[in-house]
Amino acid sequence: MAWLDADVIVVGAGPAGSAAAAHLARRGIQVMLVDRQAFPRDKTCGDFVGPGALRELEHLGLSKLAAFRRSNRIRSGALFVDGQELITLPLPHVRGLPRFARAIPRALLDDWIRQTAVVAGAEMRQGFRVTRLSSGLQHVTVHGVRDRRPARLRARVVIGADGSTSAVARTLQSSGALARPQIIAVRGYYNDVVGPIHRADLYLNRQSFPGYCWVFVTERGRANVGVGMLVNTIPPAESRMQDLLTHLIESDPALRTRLRHARLDGRLVGWPLMTYDPHKPLVGERCLVIGDAAGLINPLNGEGIQHALQSARWASAVVAHAIATKDCSAVALSAYARRVEREIRGDMAVSTLLVQLIRNRNLLPFWLTGVGVIADIAKNDRQYAAIASAVLCGMLPTRYAGLLIKPTLNRLPQSLARWATDHASREVGGLLGIVVHSLETTLSVRERFSSHPEQLAGWYSDVDAAADEVSYHIANAHRAS
Repeated sequence: MAWLDADVIVVGAGPAGSAAAAHLARRGIQVMLVDRQAFPRDKTCGDFVGPGALRELEHLGLSKLAAFRRSNRIRSGALFVDGQELITLPLPHVRGLPRFARAIPRALLDDWIRQTAVVAGAEMRQGFRVTRLSSGLQHVTVHGVRDRRPARLRARVVIGADGSTSAVARTLQSSGALARPQIIAVRGYYNDVVGPIHRADLYLNRQSFPGYCWVFVTERGRANVGVGMLVNTIPPAESRMQDLLTHLIESDPALRTRLRHARLDGRLVGWPLMTYDPHKPLVGERCLVIGDAAGLINPLNGEGIQHALQSARWASAVVAHAIATKDCSAVALSAYARRVEREIRGDMAVSTLLVQLIRNRNLLPFWLTGVGVIADIAKNDRQYAAIASAVLCGMLPTRYAGLLIKPTLNRLPQSLARWATDHASREVGGLLGIVVHSLETTLSVRERFSSHPEQLAGWYSDVDAAADEVSYHIANAHRAS
């Protein structure tokens, strides 16, 4: 056998890669963690670490770190639509999960996890940029550049955790090219932010929908502020994301209030997100991908840290078994792909269907009305509110949203009438306002659809494909049971 640098090489030292390296090192496996950057380094993200991710971090031992325990706890969330607060709720209680989230800058979080991996025994190589892989009968070679010189490393298995532009993922895909991003987001850090520090704020605005703006306080007076939006909307969104965020901060009444004294520290930075595609390969000969490299990002809320940490744990168990049995083939590693499909494919399918529906901005008045109705029901139904917020925070799979259908239908007429009356009376006034608003909305939607039939046909096709994926998962679940 050729000389090896490690049993396992993990490409990318973000949460997924460092967590996988830590799990493997604790099993006594020789693991090398490589990254193109030097740590600590910043990573563009919303910095929201949900309860599910916190549970994974507890397994890694991060809860023992004093700095981790001092990070800001998020205990509630508020939802705003076009500058008006709809509802504020405490984070729900889900068995086995903490009743809070945290807002932790990625410059800190990623380095804490990386250090955990190094303490466990992983070797770290920084400044190594991976360009491609080549597999042999008994090893895989990682080709890259270090100190401006070609370099290569050899291992039995490679785990790709190198993000949305993953070189390892390109190796697994026959075309060699990654899919276009489905979500684009920008964020900046603002000082002198006022308001509750233990509350996460989400802002829906007709200018940024389908998407949302957020304010996540990382420490008193300082917050991660950003906006994320689907890329392929109908009609296409025209604003540059940096300009959109700046405009929303200036024009949205609720955001303007929260950030009235705030100052941008540094600059606004953006990043693309590739969401889950069940048809993209996750494993190959002696290699697999996890986290963002595998597209394990919830398209409904853009959250990826939880799935990054989960996939790291799943992959490390499969890889450890493969090394122990001396079978690192794609067939042996496919147990990881089956675990991903079993655990999250159905959840991703439901989320994707919802996203395909709401990406049609021609129906924007109906989508925002629906959000108002859901918030109105949640104010009067504690269980309904707990399920809705738990799904949004990733504490429950998206399929649990099905439990909301019956109470929504039961309360829909009353809640819709109350919400429409309040909304229309602010714009025109009374019953006349409701009638005028409804007619204008219906006529506007009909005109937009009739003027762009090709967009409508494409939307129908994408919604139908997403619905087929949900049906496929339901059918497989029934056969398995």
